[in-house]
Amino acid sequence: MPVPGEEQSGHTISQRLRTLKRIPPELIPLGIVLGMAIGAAFYSMGHKLMTDKTLRLRSTRGKESAKKKDH
Repeated sequence: MPVPGEEQSGHTISQRLRTLKRIPPELIPLGIVLGMAIGAAFYSMGHKLMTDKTLRLRSTRGKESAKKKDH
């Protein structure tokens, strides 16, 4: 008995784009808002990681902790 493949395994890009027409129009604004929120979250997180000088990005273990033990 052959195993059925994926429903869209052989479809071209244009055929896949036509399937977007099946999305209910009420969900399109929701998708836009969610996309913008996720984009803003990634931007904000990246901006914070790049500009915050008080953020500890590396472990303080190693040389510094060995120095503290000697004193």
